Amino acid sequence: MPVAVLSALVRPLVEPQLPEGIEAKFFGSVEELLELAPQADIGWFDLDKQDVMVDAVTRAEKMTWFNSIYAGLDFLPHQLMIDRGVTVTNGVGINAITIAEYVVMGMLVHAKGYRDVVRAQERHEWLQDSPGKIELAESRALLLGYGAIGKLIKPRLEAFDVDVTVVRRSGGDGVLTPDQWRAQLGDFDWVILAVPSTPETDGMIGPNELAAMKPDAVLVNIARGSVVQQDALVAALESKSIGGAFLDVTTPEPLPADHALWSLDNAHITMHLSGRAQTKMFQRSAQRFIENCHRFLEGEELAPQFDLTLGY
Repeated sequence: MPVAVLSALVRPLVEPQLPEGIEAKFFGSVEELLELAPQADIGWFDLDKQDVMVDAVTRAEKMTWFNSIYAGLDFLPHQLMIDRGVTVTNGVGINAITIAEYVVMGMLVHAKGYRDVVRAQERHEWLQDSPGKIELAESRALLLGYGAIGKLIKPRLEAFDVDVTVVRRSGGDGVLTPDQWRAQLGDFDWVILAVPSTPETDGMIGPNELAAMKPDAVLVNIARGSVVQQDALVAALESKSIGGAFLDVTTPEPLPADHALWSLDNAHITMHLSGRAQTKMFQRSAQRFIENCHRFLEGEELAPQFDLTLGY
């Protein structure tokens, strides 16, 4: 009988629904995880500590299926898992709704100067004029990344009459390919990053890209901090060569308390909270895991699969 090693956090959600034919063993500490990992045919090793997860995966020599609530699994030992023939299912789409909503929120916060409104309330000051006068309607957004999150961002922005141009490999009408978007950066009011973290996307927004943006354009990053060359972004914000940045992700995380980004009025830092702004993450993940358990026992394909070769 295959053994599934799972976090005790999901036990109430998983155990009552787990199909017969799978034996579950739950860990409540790092020590228990590392002790149980070698027994795992199925592993759901999610922790806040990525190095421990890597250690557990390395120890799980008989594991054939690894599941995670995380969408981005760039920190895992991909080649080791490929060599062992491990199938990986990830959390792509689990938090897509709330992250897409966060993008809209961030754009509105900037457009309406809402941070200044909050500060005025804290001072008990009645403002005579709005600190932000930008309308989303008829503005143009460049959306880099059209996976589960990007596909939810686009219609939400279109509901605000934002003209959204998508970047994706396959191209198509109204779509830019990876070799086209840089030349058109100056056409957009918003540049939204929703790409996976891969060697190809690492540092994809640097000095040249920032210099090509409109002087009042805003960068929105809900991807990974590594997608942006952060020193170049700080310089662009300090010189006001771009309009601003809404950053749910930074490098490193947590961002050091003395980092320059905290003090910039044209930067909004939201501490990688976009995916946490909901209460259904574990319920959705547990239901997906149970469905995959049935597929696993029937020898059917698991979904959604993380491609260890591509890195997303």
